[in-house]
Amino acid sequence: MKPSFFKRARFQTKVLVPVIAVMMLLMAVTMFVVNQRLEVQWQKEADEALQTASAVFKSSQKERQRTLQLQLRGIPNAPHYRAAFQQGDGATIQDLLDKMPLDFPVDLILYRSLDGKTVATSRRDPSLDAADFENNSEASWRQALEGLAGVDTIRISDRLFDAVSLPVTLPVSGEVIGALTFCIKFGEPQAQKLSEITRCGIVLIANNHIVASSLQRRDLLQECLNLFSAALPGRAVAAARDADREITVPEENFLWRAEKFESMSGDPKLGYVLLYSKAAAQQELRATQRTIVFVSLAGILFAIAVVWFFIRNTTRPLRQLRDSAEAVGRGDFTHRVNVTSHDECGELARVFNQMTENVQASRQKLEESVTRLENTRAQLVQSEKLSAIGEFVAGVTHELNNPLTSLLGFSELLQQTSVDERQKRFVDRIAGSARRCQKIVQSLLSFARQHAPERKVTNLNEVVEAVMEIMAYEMRTSNIEVVKELEADLSAVLVDSHQIQQVFLNLVNNARQAMEGHQSEGRLRVRTEALHGRVRVTFLDNGPGISEENLRKVFDPFFTTKEAGKGTGLGLSLSYGIVQEHGGTIRVESKVGTGATFVVDFPAHAAGAAALESKEVLVHAGSNAQGNGKRVLVIDDEEAILDFVSEVLTADGFKVDTAHDGAVALRRLRQQHYDFALCDWKMPGMNGQKLFERVQHEDPPCAERFVFMTGDVINRQVEAFLKEHRKVCLSKPFSVAEFRNVLSALPLAA
Repeated sequence: MKPSFFKRARFQTKVLVPVIAVMMLLMAVTMFVVNQRLEVQWQKEADEALQTASAVFKSSQKERQRTLQLQLRGIPNAPHYRAAFQQGDGATIQDLLDKMPLDFPVDLILYRSLDGKTVATSRRDPSLDAADFENNSEASWRQALEGLAGVDTIRISDRLFDAVSLPVTLPVSGEVIGALTFCIKFGEPQAQKLSEITRCGIVLIANNHIVASSLQRRDLLQECLNLFSAALPGRAVAAARDADREITVPEENFLWRAEKFESMSGDPKLGYVLLYSKAAAQQELRATQRTIVFVSLAGILFAIAVVWFFIRNTTRPLRQLRDSAEAVGRGDFTHRVNVTSHDECGELARVFNQMTENVQASRQKLEESVTRLENTRAQLVQSEKLSAIGEFVAGVTHELNNPLTSLLGFSELLQQTSVDERQKRFVDRIAGSARRCQKIVQSLLSFARQHAPERKVTNLNEVVEAVMEIMAYEMRTSNIEVVKELEADLSAVLVDSHQIQQVFLNLVNNARQAMEGHQSEGRLRVRTEALHGRVRVTFLDNGPGISEENLRKVFDPFFTTKEAGKGTGLGLSLSYGIVQEHGGTIRVESKVGTGATFVVDFPAHAAGAAALESKEVLVHAGSNAQGNGKRVLVIDDEEAILDFVSEVLTADGFKVDTAHDGAVALRRLRQQHYDFALCDWKMPGMNGQKLFERVQHEDPPCAERFVFMTGDVINRQVEAFLKEHRKVCLSKPFSVAEFRNVLSALPLAA
């Protein structure tokens, strides 16, 4: 019987034919899998892009309305306009509205009196129906009559407009006497601009008509109109909002998303459609497929050539090399290939033996490096998370400072009034809670902000109190009782309080995690004491304790007993380094089942007591400032803070004027002499620094009488500015006593 072709074929053929077949099959499977993955990935990215475009559209629309409000808000309070509005003469107001100069086109201007009657209407677009505008903008101007600016997107006939209504108030009392409403068209230019921002086609729809669009195809526009009418029928808007679908028109496909404008009047016929084109993505997908095919074919040809060359030159020692390779694969690095020739195969055998020796020697180092890299990566990830959380906490606590100032101040003012015992108890509770919030906010800001290393004379009791304020909620929810035994007359130390705060926070958090995972309730004792020229802080918990084996390694880098993902082993080692840099010591005492005790010692500072005493006198000394009829200007964009500061200053005998922004303050300073001005640092429009520089240029003596206040942490730039101009800056939130302390130090307030 004649042998088969496969049996008669050469060894190279027997190997190459299956290799080629497998590679071709692998290429086909790879193409199929990659193509499916690319399709799914593109669809996911397209959906995310459309959702992002919708969010950007809403954000851009709100930003446009906010910009219109900011650009127009100064008009009602301009002196000549306000005088005309206050007189209420319709003809005069009509003439002012017709001649009102504006930086951008306004289609209609409407002024209503406090009783809701239309006093004057300036229609700059003759085709615009004023009655229709009055009806549709009712929600906006009614809100303005209540004292709040109102911005709304409305429909007039089959067009879209932005209605901006601003309250008209009296200059001193702030009483609302009317509302001024501006009508600005929202059409083709805005649609084109929003299309460029969102990178999507935009179709604006009002009353089942297309108002404006960044697209030109009529069939596509009609399809969008039909889809919007079908997708947003009344209350079905919310359900359709997340339903992204596909539109197919000749030669092009789109994903679409329909949304309704957030109108104060709740008009369901106002909305828009976003379109995301698939053409570019499909072209990119086809190009990627061609690239994959080309690379795969080239790889197959290259692999065939390599395999053929390898088989031709390594047939004889192949078995021996295979056996040696299998031994190395099992981890047996003692196996060696016998060198029987001096040709290429012999060189390959010698190189293989040398490689095995090098791998054996490097394996242990590689395992150590991998472990070190994994730990370092985990520490970097944790550091990024902590940095992001710190920035978020710093922003939130800064936003809390303004309302906390008014809450703390008004509660203290209420405490000074004559109220019955029940009301007094309520006010005391409010004041106590406000002071607690003040401490928490200050602690969070201190911990979250990045600080340049700086050692100062510090009382460690204050650092411990700040840490416990931050951890109070975690300890309470973990059922852990905190017992503080703080020595009253504790010696001062010279340390960087922010770094030491991080050390204490790490020790407290480690104790909390140990007790929380060991028992339902726990107790942590924190003790401070002065011993033989040193200051000691002791943390004692009743957790599971530390074994003798681990006790010797707790301060080693990357050592941790926590579960994977819950610790990097760097907390205690970094704490150890920080304490050592401050000339202190940190040690741990523990037995299994009896809890753990961490003891931190620092050298006492010789001049620390005197420095702290002088600081205490500076904080609490001073008497109430007496106004004696002196005039003060208070500048702040928070109405509550203006009221609080005005109450305190008026009670002390000052005559107080207020301004809610820098522009108003500048006009008042030009018209009236003030003994001093109290100005917020951060304000919309003209901030405190810009206002000071303007006043310094126009009236240098007046600028000398400026006092600043701020709710943010004073950074290096602000500190340098205050130091250069010798200015005082009062940090929010502040109490009545702190406010009067600052005033008493001013020569003009004495």
